[in-house]
Amino acid sequence: MNRMKLASIFTAAALTLPMTASAEGDVNIYSYRQAYLLEPLLEAFEKETGIESNVVFAKKGLAERLEREGRNSPADVVMTVDISRLSELVDRDLVQAVDNKVLEDNIPQNLRHPDGKWFALTTRGRLIYASKERVEPGEITTYEELADNKWNDRICTRSGQHPYNIALFSSMIAHHGGEDAEQWLEGLKDNLARKPQGGDRDQIKAIHAGECDIAIGNSYYYGNMLQDENQREAAESVRLIFPNNDGRGTHINISGIALTKSAPNRDNAVRLMEFLSTPEAQRIYAEANTEYPANPAVEPSGMVAEWGDINPDDLSLQKIADLRDEAVKMVDRVDYNN
Repeated sequence: MNRMKLASIFTAAALTLPMTASAEGDVNIYSYRQAYLLEPLLEAFEKETGIESNVVFAKKGLAERLEREGRNSPADVVMTVDISRLSELVDRDLVQAVDNKVLEDNIPQNLRHPDGKWFALTTRGRLIYASKERVEPGEITTYEELADNKWNDRICTRSGQHPYNIALFSSMIAHHGGEDAEQWLEGLKDNLARKPQGGDRDQIKAIHAGECDIAIGNSYYYGNMLQDENQREAAESVRLIFPNNDGRGTHINISGIALTKSAPNRDNAVRLMEFLSTPEAQRIYAEANTEYPANPAVEPSGMVAEWGDINPDDLSLQKIADLRDEAVKMVDRVDYNN
């Protein structure tokens, strides 16, 4: 490991490890992202700026830790995935606004908080996985068709309450209104081949096993399975479909970054945020997890480019965050998980 300092945190009890508070030339990061994704990025950042990075990795509890630490928190930025986690930081008043032309030039308006309290760094499509054997090309092209009874007992999904699905359902409310979105969700539930369960990779495995013919999942899970020799066969049994690609666009979610309220190394933190939005960093970050760059000036590369063009829905991620509570209640009303 180079000069970047890492502390891997996997339990709430371990969240008491000390970290550098305000050393000059440092930037302190709280991260829900994994080490292998950040390491090449932070090495490039240090090489360019001389600023060292200290990282605390966690699977949960960072918002609570920031609240507990208050203004004495050593954290400068939080790096995370999913709009719900970024919105949680805003709702708990744990982050501050950044008014910065570099970030505003590099990150589209719909992929950043209206007041600069979070910025997307990568995007991922919420796609349809389809069996190559049992679903013809072009047989399904939109999210709306998931409610068509031709798919009765042929669809698998993870929990309806998972943040990735809640964000998709929020987008359906935004586009169709609450009443029509709920009717659509009831139709989708009626078409499920089994009770919602597992993660996105498990939906691909279920198609491969013949339990269902189509499923909903994030693009990068498919890419990661293709790179895993133990999961490649299952991934190769499905075809990626970019829903609504010829219309309003495919629903996307994000990974992102936010400047903490305390930020003892504010200037270094903003330099890191700027760097992560640049073409160099965007290419490194997106390729590491088969995601899409948030900076529209950077084209997808490698495996992701080979999947074909994605036309991302330009619906504001903040709008999706605003509709989250309504989507959660909608899932409960249709009893989606039972």
